[in-house]
Amino acid sequence: MTNAATTKAFFIATNRATVNMVLDNIAAHYGISRADAFTEVTDVDAESLLDYVTGHARAATSVIMQKHGLH
Repeated sequence: MTNAATTKAFFIATNRATVNMVLDNIAAHYGISRADAFTEVTDVDAESLLDYVTGHARAATSVIMQKHGLH
């Protein structure tokens, strides 16, 4: 599974609040919009989602990914 496919599967498996938390974290860190963050992490050439997420949100994202067998 590609990084983009894993990220898409994560977004499908989680709720809207979690998706927004992750995208808001990425957007704030990179100074981009939530929509641009989504485009970046779901691009065919994207890195692992965890490479984009920072701080406490990164640990939370990792745990949720593990829960869904995506990490």
